[in-house]
Amino acid sequence: MDDMDFPTPDAEVESVAPSELKARIDAGEAVTLLDARMGSDYEEWRIDGESVESINVPYFEFLDEEIDEDVLAKIPDDREVTVLCAKGGASEFVAGALKDRGYDVNHLEEGMNGWARIYEAVEVERYEGSGTLLQYQRPSSGCLGYLVYDDGEAAVIDPLRAFTDRYLDDAAELGVDLTYAVDTHVHADHISGVRDLAEEGVEGVVPDAAVDRGVTYADEMTLAEDGDEFRVGDAVIETVYTPGHTSGMTSYLIDGELLATGDGLFVESVARPDLEEGDEGAEDAARQLYETLQERVLSLPDETLIGGAHYSDAAEPAEDGTYTAPIGELREKMAALSMDEDEFVDLILSDMPPRPANHEKIIATNLGQQETDDDEAFELELGPNNCAASKDSLAGD
Repeated sequence: MDDMDFPTPDAEVESVAPSELKARIDAGEAVTLLDARMGSDYEEWRIDGESVESINVPYFEFLDEEIDEDVLAKIPDDREVTVLCAKGGASEFVAGALKDRGYDVNHLEEGMNGWARIYEAVEVERYEGSGTLLQYQRPSSGCLGYLVYDDGEAAVIDPLRAFTDRYLDDAAELGVDLTYAVDTHVHADHISGVRDLAEEGVEGVVPDAAVDRGVTYADEMTLAEDGDEFRVGDAVIETVYTPGHTSGMTSYLIDGELLATGDGLFVESVARPDLEEGDEGAEDAARQLYETLQERVLSLPDETLIGGAHYSDAAEPAEDGTYTAPIGELREKMAALSMDEDEFVDLILSDMPPRPANHEKIIATNLGQQETDDDEAFELELGPNNCAASKDSLAGD
């Protein structure tokens, strides 16, 4: 919708930076959003929060000089309203039309595209291994990544292509060399940044077990096999093969303290098993996931932290603001982890959300089988990740 040419509003409309809106929501301030995108886009993906009131009125309702009174009645006139759209054009127009009518309004800079560029680094305070561990968080999609650094070296796990420069800049600011860029698996919801970082001189690492899916650039990467170790200063990153979500799914145990599980296990759910072989292969993958969780993940000490590659709106952050949790705590809260195999398989096949938007193109790009420029790559990964097996949290059931 933002490809349209909207007239410049007569009224001067203030804009709100995505980071400012995020800070207000994080602080628990009451925020009222008027989302001017089409209803289907709004239902698939929108800004939520405990203190957020979100209203959807598509932009075309405001194109006529005389706006229908029923439309205006949906919009609060007793508080500030932030209008948003996909890229910022329609929202500025709508906000101007409302301001002309006496509403207290502003609009979100760059719309949901701007929201998708928010990327925050939060320290994992419970990490007690060598060096420092950060968790990268992308609230628009729930993508998570990890940066561990010690003694002048650093490694990033599950980097996003859209933030390639960010990792390099962060390493420079911290005074360390970014030594490794590591992927847990062939992602289906976002474009990996491993190859772009490798072009910048960082050693790219992909699971050896994922190569059989058709990775075209394996010769340019270091292939991680089960048990392989990578050192960052005094911190040791151990490769742990954890198939189930995909046949090549691989976790990385960071100095014995945090298992970066990719899409194998999240703080609120477990992996969906249908993104590689579809519905036909989902049951076999679910059984493989059960075996992996029981034998390779839950066998670790209870105090080992779990950190997935994603979180959903149903996830609750820890006290330090990260989406991490000890294995013992997850075992207590998530009944799925104590079920027998048949119960587990039935559960995770019963409530899977829609597959990630554009997942086939994203997988092809991550395999190197399809060329995708930066702008298209960014557009492909907009929206929720939907990599968990459940729409709602399984923790606390």
